[in-house]
Amino acid sequence: MIGNRLKTTILMTCIVILFGMVGALFGGQQGMLMALVIAGCMNLFAYWFSDKMVLRIYNAQAVDASSSPYLYNMVRDLSRRAGLPMPKVYIIEEAQPNAFATGRNPEHAAVAATRGILDLLSERELRGVMAHELAHIKHRDILISTIAATVAGAISMLANMGMMFGGRNDKRPNLVIALLVMILAPVAATLIQMAISRTREFSADRGGAKISGNPDALADALAKIETHTRRIPLDTAEEHPATAQMMIINPLSGGNLRGLFLTHPSTRERIARLRAMR
Repeated sequence: MIGNRLKTTILMTCIVILFGMVGALFGGQQGMLMALVIAGCMNLFAYWFSDKMVLRIYNAQAVDASSSPYLYNMVRDLSRRAGLPMPKVYIIEEAQPNAFATGRNPEHAAVAATRGILDLLSERELRGVMAHELAHIKHRDILISTIAATVAGAISMLANMGMMFGGRNDKRPNLVIALLVMILAPVAATLIQMAISRTREFSADRGGAKISGNPDALADALAKIETHTRRIPLDTAEEHPATAQMMIINPLSGGNLRGLFLTHPSTRERIARLRAMR
């Protein structure tokens, strides 16, 4: 089985190659550079400020050792086990059980848990979930996601440029090929981006199990969360679906559908991999 790190490397290589092919067809070097710079600036802003933005969107409330000793002390203990700086800790007053991590690096990171997940899970299960989120921070998954989003965005821009301007004047591509690339290239880029996201979830599961020392705890937590997220809506996620990929389980109402555009792998497969770590 190909390791998750190698899978991520292969997928990142694929999306860069796709960018080069689309750029060569429509934009040439100047068009490629322009699209990459524009997409890069947009995602650089998101990289630096997305943590504050998403926490504000979910009305997350910061807690400390006095206001929420149970959660705060748990995260502090797991952070020490992971060799990470203590992240900021937040609680979201939502009934759906879920959690996410954000922040541009381990020194500027935060973890957030909903009230629903605090009420639902046992201590051992919650430790597994928080360890999973810390693994995302340790693996710098926000950076990886930002790079993938930058290149995917640049591909979409190049395809739009091709649609508007018809390619470079000195070398217009075949009309049929151009139309196919305009339609399929952004889809392919999105598929690769989603595949990267799914691969990072597997890596965080494995890393979280090692941090907590109990893969079964995370597996049990995922089973519980999956069941409850199907029944309890998270309206904020429905209004801002781009944030769904951050959660430990897809919070959207269509999360039980299996498809290429899902940002999360099958919960059943995640649980099976965790059980195999015993």
